[in-house]
Formats: sequence, C-alpha cells, structure tokens
Amino acid sequence: MHPEYRDDEENLVSDIPALTDEEPDNDAESRDLHVRSASETSATALPIPIWLREASHSFKYKWVPLPVRKASRAVFTWVKGPVPPRVLKIDPIFPKVQQAPIRLLDKYAPKKKHRFVLLVALYACWFLTWSLMLKQHATSGAIKGYGKPRNLWCGASFWEDGNGCGLNGNQCRPFSSAHLAFRCPANCKGTHLLEERFVGNQSLRYEGLVVGGPDPDAPDSIPVYRGDSFICQAAIHAGVTTDANGGCGVATLVGSHTNFKATKAHGIESTAFPATFPRSFTFQRLAPSQAKCPTDSRWPLFVVTAVALVVLSIFTTSPAVFFFSTFVILFLHVGLVSDPPNTANIYEAISKLLERFLPAAFISYILFRTSAKPLLRGLTAQIEKTVLYLGFCFIGALNNYTFAPLIPIERLTPHDLAQPGAPFALAIIITVVLVIIGTQIHWIRVSGNMPKYLAIYAGMGLALIILLVLPGFRLRIHHYILALVFIPGTRFQIRPSLMYQGLLLGLFINGVARWGFASIIETPAALGEVPSSGGGSSWWGAKSPNVTAVVHRTSLRAGAAVNDFGTAFLSDLDTVGDVVSNITFRWGPLPRDKGVDGVSILINDVERWRGYTDEELYWDQEQVTLPRIRRKERASAATGEPEFEPESEPESELEFEPEPEFFRFAWMNGNAAGRYSKVGLWDEKGVWHDIPA
Repeated sequence: MHPEYRDDEENLVSDIPALTDEEPDNDAESRDLHVRSASETSATALPIPIWLREASHSFKYKWVPLPVRKASRAVFTWVKGPVPPRVLKIDPIFPKVQQAPIRLLDKYAPKKKHRFVLLVALYACWFLTWSLMLKQHATSGAIKGYGKPRNLWCGASFWEDGNGCGLNGNQCRPFSSAHLAFRCPANCKGTHLLEERFVGNQSLRYEGLVVGGPDPDAPDSIPVYRGDSFICQAAIHAGVTTDANGGCGVATLVGSHTNFKATKAHGIESTAFPATFPRSFTFQRLAPSQAKCPTDSRWPLFVVTAVALVVLSIFTTSPAVFFFSTFVILFLHVGLVSDPPNTANIYEAISKLLERFLPAAFISYILFRTSAKPLLRGLTAQIEKTVLYLGFCFIGALNNYTFAPLIPIERLTPHDLAQPGAPFALAIIITVVLVIIGTQIHWIRVSGNMPKYLAIYAGMGLALIILLVLPGFRLRIHHYILALVFIPGTRFQIRPSLMYQGLLLGLFINGVARWGFASIIETPAALGEVPSSGGGSSWWGAKSPNVTAVVHRTSLRAGAAVNDFGTAFLSDLDTVGDVVSNITFRWGPLPRDKGVDGVSILINDVERWRGYTDEELYWDQEQVTLPRIRRKERASAATGEPEFEPESEPESELEFEPEPEFFRFAWMNGNAAGRYSKVGLWDEKGVWHDIPA
C-alpha cells in the first residue's frame, strides 16, 4: 500500500535569502563579485591565473626574468610531485601462496605468547647448532708429534715488514730449529698486499706474497720460502693445503737461505729473491694418518644461518623481529665465520666483535626507525620479502665472496685506480649506482617526499664536500658509509627498495664486522700515499733521506784472505787485483726540526744498521761507511748468520759467492721508523745503482 502523499514544500528551509529593497551595512559578505586566491577559497574555487597574480603591485619577484620564473615554477611543480601523492604498497604476487605461512601460524599459534615461544625456540636451535659447529672447527684437530694446530689468517707470516723485527731481526728469533703446527682457512689465494712491499728491488702491490719455493730444475726438491711469505699462500703453493678447503700443516724454520727461486704452482706464482735472508721456512711432509684436521666449515655454518633466517622471514610479519634478527645473526656470522678480522684466536675474535657490535646496534636501530620500518610495515609478500630483501642481504654480507673478487678496487685511492681494469670497473659501478638513484628518485617524487629528501641529501653532500677539501686528508667511503648514505632512500614499499635495502644492510654488516668503524678521512701516510713535497707541516716520517753513495775499492795482495765483511788480511805485498771492500752513504744534515733523531738502513730487507744523534761520538751524523757483506754459499743452520773461517788462499780460490745487496733508508724518531726509500742496488760486481727518484 502506498504512503499518503504529503506536500511538505512549505516546511522546507530555503537556502536562498529573501529579496529585499534594503541591504544592511553589517552584512557579513558583500554581494559584489570577488576574485580570491586559492588559499582563501575552498577546494572547489577557481585559482587566480598566474599572469593576473604576477601583474599585481604586491608581487615581489618582478625583478626575476619571466623565463626564469617559468622554469622555476616547472621545477617546483615537478619536485612537489603529484597531488595527491601516490601511496606505495607491494601487492603480493599469488597472495594465497605467499600468505599461506601467515594463515598457518594464525591457525596453530594464534596468541602472542605462542609465537614468542616459537621465536625463542628458533633462536635456540640456530645458536646451539651454529656455536657448536664453530667451536668444533676452531678448537679441534691435532697433528701427531706437533700438537694442536694454531689458527692462522691468510696474511700471517714469520716476519714483519720494514724494521718490525728489529735490528738484525732479533725480535723475530728463533731463525731455525722451530716448528709451527697451523690451520689455514679457505679462500686464501686471493689475499693480496694493499700497501707497496719491496722484495729486493721488486715492488709488489695488489698481489700475494710468496717468495721462493722448490727449485724449478728439480720440482721434487724441498720448497724453501722467505720468512715474510704468507704462510697459508705458501702452503697452497707447496701443495700442503688447498684454496677451496684450507687445511693443516707444519711449517719448519730452517734459518738463513740464499737465492730464492720463482716458481708457479697450484695457481700461485712466487717471487724470486737472489740474495740471503736470515729466516726461511719449509713444510713437513705428513702422512695422511698423522694429521687430524677438521675441514673448513664456512659453508656448512652459512647453511645453518641461512635456513634459520629464511624460516624466520617466511613466518613473521613483524618488521622489528625480521630486521633485528637478520642484523644480529648475520653480524655474528660475518664477524666469526665468513669474514672474521685478523686475530690470533677465537677468543680475541669474539672480543673484537662485541667491541664493534654495540655502536653498530645503535646505528641499526636508527636505520630501522627511519627506513626499514616504513618499508616492511604491513608487507605480507612473504616469499618476495625473503628472496629480495634477505637474498640480497646475504649477497652484501658475503662481500668477500661476491663483490670483492670481481672488483679490483679496495679504497678508491689513486693507487687503487691504477690497477688493470679498475677504471672500467669504477665506470660500471658509477653507471649502475646512477641508474638505481634515478629509479629511486622517481618513486620518492611520486610519493610526495622529494622536498624532504632534497634537504637531507643536500646536507649529506655538503658535509662530504667539506671533508673532501680538508687539507692534509683523504676522503674514504667505506662499506658502512655507503649504507648510511643510501639506505634512507629505500624506505618506500616497492620491490626495488627491498633489494637495495637488503644489499646495503648486508654491506653495512660486512664492513663493520670485518673492518670496524674506520675513519671517513685519513692521512695520506696512513693510505700509503707519498705527500706532496715541501711544507713544514708534513709528518716527519712521510719522507725518506736523499742518499748518495760512493763505492771504495781496496787492492788485494797475494796471500790475503777476505773475511765476512770484505776486510782483507794481508800476508805479503804482492798485488793481485782490486776488491770492493766498503761503501759510503751520505744523506746530509739530519732534519731535527722535524723530530728526526736517527737513521735506519735496510740491507736485503732486514734492518742491519741504525744510528742516533746521541751516539755522535761513534758516527758521522751526515754519512756512514759500511763494509761489503761477503757470504759463503753455506750458512750456519743454528744461527742463520754466515759462517766465517779465515782462509789463506788468494781470493780466486776462496769459496765466497758474490750476491747483490739491496739498500733502503728511513729517518728515525725514537723506535719509530718513517717511510723507507725505494731500493738502491749494490750488485754482485760491486757497481752501485742509484735509488730511483
């Protein structure tokens, strides 16, 4: 039945004011037509045309040319982005499949306390399995007759560079009759020198350090290596261990050795050294049953870590649980397993790891609040998150296996860029980074955050420019600094941000756990660079003495014998020829105003002479005369020093074997030596070859 019709129009309140002949003066709004600005109107009002607004007498920027104003308006409009801004959110591909773990958890562990128990159980399973495997690898193993092997890092050696072993190498004794049972990690073949190292007159950089080996003419001969060779690389070269798995062995010091041969074996090419070195070593040949050495466990331990994090990533939707679990577990794994710092044992490694963990944890909290939480909040694409975020985080954390072997750039110094392939690699890196930055700028703009990010990165850029132009310093962009700079630009929930933020977080973890918080600016001397000449503010040890040399020859007579240091014992007056007996080096007055109080001389890469200003009664502070060191082919195995037995035959019948001598010079300040010069050669014929400029 239809309702009764009622005409209620007379009860409606009209919106139209009544027409009257009079218009009160206190009317709130005038009936005249007004042109109002956009700020004075509602959203539906028409804005004032730009030409009309800029024609007003109150417009303040008439002095700016019209093309510039138009360009500025276009830039401002583009930077501001679309209105309203886009809300960026990842919609899962195959949502039923990706959200199945969440539904499973909701069904069997609906309450928060249930999920907390499961989380603690996952942590406990990972930590117990991981730590027991790590302990087994770090502390087990034995070599019958030599004891428990000592864990070495890939760059360990028996000798220190420069004068690190003291005068005549006395701080690195014994030279012989000692054994070291060792265990080397995997992946040691790629270890290389970052700073320039001299072996005789050969300059080594960005390559391994193995001097000597078996005689090329007798491949089955016992390999002998110079004492400063990397032990683990020498073990690979000798076939004692492998690069893929590492291994155990026994190194035996054999004292002084002369004429180290260059050979290539097992993918490592050694360096030759034609002179004598006081400390050398070889490897014992062990029976397979003699050594019980656990295999390298880096990859099994990584599997344990990866499984734990993948399970956690698939089942959790909490940004905090996912982010901080990933950070802590990977930090422990990198610092103790995949890329640990150079320490003597596992206990020192744990101490150094905790030293770096606390400041890194604070930074990770800031990164989570500013970048990770906005990216991960409300994300239910569990498989995509695991593959993109966690997968790329693994790639960054394992930088020593992923990027480092492929990119021949260590520190972006001029020396680094001089390596073969380094400019091309740098060009590729810059291109990729610019493409990534360009794509992220697009998403920052469409989300309406471009003005804020321009202010943030303008501040960062200004700070980097200030650090770059500081006199006396070099700007160093480390792994963790790259992460701190770029992670804020990945806070938007898009798939590329998952990849970029995961990769940057992994690089941050690897950089801090392996190298610590190295300074963003460093001195040229700390980076191995030679500072520009001149200026009294440079470090006293950054320059080496400017040395000239004069060779002295002595007439040798019949019946004379020449001792170890080139001094002739004369028995009659019949001259038979000249012999090179000594050499005088002159460097001029010591620069005491720079803090110099002495001079150090390396002969054959061993410090053989050192003089100080408070010993002025015993030496001329502007020069020194040193005898020719003439050695027999045979040296004392007990001391590593050359044997000397007085001879009565003429020089032609003596058993001395002439050899070249390599000299380098440095200023001293107390016990600290400055930069050693390049190499001057006094060859086996007694001819002096000047130090290169």
